[in-house]
Amino acid sequence: MIKQNIFLLLIFTISLTLVDAQNLVNRFDKDGKRQGFWTKNYYQTDQKRYEGVFKHGKEIDTFKYYRLNKGLSVLSAIKVFNEKDSISDVVFYASNKKVISKGQMNGKRFIGKWLFYHKNSNQVMTIENYNSEGELEGEKTVFFKNGDLAEESFYANGKLEGLYKWFAEDGVLLKQSMYKNGQLNGLTINYDGEGKKLSEGPYTNDTKSGIWKYYENGELKKEIDHTNQKILKRYD
Repeated sequence: MIKQNIFLLLIFTISLTLVDAQNLVNRFDKDGKRQGFWTKNYYQTDQKRYEGVFKHGKEIDTFKYYRLNKGLSVLSAIKVFNEKDSISDVVFYASNKKVISKGQMNGKRFIGKWLFYHKNSNQVMTIENYNSEGELEGEKTVFFKNGDLAEESFYANGKLEGLYKWFAEDGVLLKQSMYKNGQLNGLTINYDGEGKKLSEGPYTNDTKSGIWKYYENGELKKEIDHTNQKILKRYD
């Protein structure tokens, strides 16, 4: 009889402990704001959607976010929040746990410097910079998987601005253009795989304009006025 009572008391204690633990999850403060540790599953599943800690409705510390992959939750992002503002340090993950990208966000906007990685690799693929409005600002660089430069460009308020360069994987410059307000404006030069000129001339608002020169094996062969599409001169 004594053993039976002890067993029933143990079961009762465990039940109370489980109830108390459940009460510590997904709570609200006196103002109806989320407070403490929260976790949510995808609708009508037992698969986790996110988990993290709130302080009077504000995310603080580390949050983990998940996406469904073949019906199972896999980690897709980790955001580390502070208590002062809505800025967080963010890392996005692929299904195989490789890092896709990392940087800072203000709410849903990318801000500051962001790094993007080649698929299934620790090698940086792209470096981008964002302003406080979440628009590309300043230099953007793209790299081949071997680490060599593939593209170099500049942005102002989310639009291409200034010199844009493309490179082959062996480092040869293939193209350079000038942009203004997101459109091709100014001189563009195209090169072949050996670095010899193929063509050069100006653009105006994404359209070829003025006199363009065309080359073969690095030698000038013809000039065309693209304002009226007239061949001005041919070279033998």
